[in-house]
Amino acid sequence: MASVVEYKGLRAGYHCGYCDSKEGKASCGMWAHSMTVQDYQDLIDRGWRRSGKYVYKPVMNQTCCPQYTIRCRPLQFQPSKSHKKVLKKMLKFLAKGEVPKGSCEDEPMDSTMDDAVAGDFALINKLDIQCDLKTLSDDVKESLESEGKNSKKEEPQELLQSQDFIGEKLGSGEPSHSVKVHTVPKPGKGADLSKPPCRKAKEIRKERKRLKLMQQNPAGELEGFQAQGHPPSLFAPKAKSNQPKSLEDLIFESLPENASHKLEVRLVPVSFEDPEFKSSFSQSFSLYVKYQVAIHQDPPDECGKTEFTRFLCSSPLEAETPPNGPDCGYGSFHQQYWLDGKIIAVGVIDILPNCVSSVYLYYDPDYSFLSLGVYSALREIAFTRQLHEKTSQLSYYYMGFYIHSCPKMKYKGQYRPSDLLCPETYVWVPIEQCLPSLENSKYCRFNQDPEAVDEDRSTEPDRLQVFHKRAIMPYGVYKKQQKDPSEEAAVLQYASLVGQKCSERMLLFRN
Repeated sequence: MASVVEYKGLRAGYHCGYCDSKEGKASCGMWAHSMTVQDYQDLIDRGWRRSGKYVYKPVMNQTCCPQYTIRCRPLQFQPSKSHKKVLKKMLKFLAKGEVPKGSCEDEPMDSTMDDAVAGDFALINKLDIQCDLKTLSDDVKESLESEGKNSKKEEPQELLQSQDFIGEKLGSGEPSHSVKVHTVPKPGKGADLSKPPCRKAKEIRKERKRLKLMQQNPAGELEGFQAQGHPPSLFAPKAKSNQPKSLEDLIFESLPENASHKLEVRLVPVSFEDPEFKSSFSQSFSLYVKYQVAIHQDPPDECGKTEFTRFLCSSPLEAETPPNGPDCGYGSFHQQYWLDGKIIAVGVIDILPNCVSSVYLYYDPDYSFLSLGVYSALREIAFTRQLHEKTSQLSYYYMGFYIHSCPKMKYKGQYRPSDLLCPETYVWVPIEQCLPSLENSKYCRFNQDPEAVDEDRSTEPDRLQVFHKRAIMPYGVYKKQQKDPSEEAAVLQYASLVGQKCSERMLLFRN
């Protein structure tokens, strides 16, 4: 099935949620009846983002709080001290049932994958937009079939078939065979592996005692010291001990047989045809309501099943399982965190050709002490590394939007190394190079080359594909039938935002 979208144009001046500016937010949006994973990958690499089936792009130089697409590079990722603290906290809770004392205010925001998506969804629910999707689906299929019969006309449309997902359990306690990449970071950005590791005072005292005993009696006294129960590794440390633990080592550390709790992470495709998704829907929905009311102070009557389904269970992405792709296939998924038989958190993610894209996270507020936002982000980074082993091009973790002008949304920059998307040329720039500019101005062009342009800009709008009156045609043919000048302006605006490649592959529905 080809991507089918209905462009709705610019929406401006609506409430931001991150600031009190009178300017408000500004974004362009479109309804996506269906969308291939490759088209969506190309769109998010141009600053687009989905909320349910609504796909939108902030107008960066107009919106009150510019939202920059941010991605982490998992293959080079090294957990920070605060990340390790969260992982150790989870392990202690699972092993011994330990609940940390005091608040977790020193940690980044718990709901780590909360985006502008949440704020925009309130607007999306109010938009007076009607589209008979079933009729549209039938029309598109019929049109594509008729094109197939007259196959030698223009470029054929690829049909992507969805396929049921074969269940996969990530994080069952088994170590993952993920890549372990250790890099020497810049000063102040982590441990320098080229230097000896820091040693605790206790170890230094033991070492002094050992040297003193060796001077007194190199043979017998040393044996006696070792016999007191001090580990032999103290005397002959292995080279490996100098290496910091990888993310996987910290996540999948083995638990005792009599562990207090059991955590299981299940990857479930977002589809009511999937038995696991269907059987867990009621529990997942109840958790969503509890989270929205407690964390975002939403009124319960605004957290109905309809809103939940449209926001987090409806996806335009067509499931795809190519032979060279990950075992779970591409598409939209819920990553469910089951603690002792009940769901305590759900990470909504899209698995795309080049990345895992985090959409949203909701969790049980009773377990806020576990910093589930940070924990789930680290699990998703580890999951991306796992998928990369089979699908080498899948090597990035997209965290949604980075909003530098909003203090509570800057935490995403703590997952390093990461890049921000230039809003004018759509190239990725390391976040360290972007921050000085963002300190001076909310809106920035990150590409420092003044001659650089958008390489995929719309240069041949007549080649754009239009779906009109149950027929697919190039825009060059369609525009000859139109007399309304505003129609041409809307189509050209759409073409400039999606780029040349997507405009030629996706079908723009015009009524």
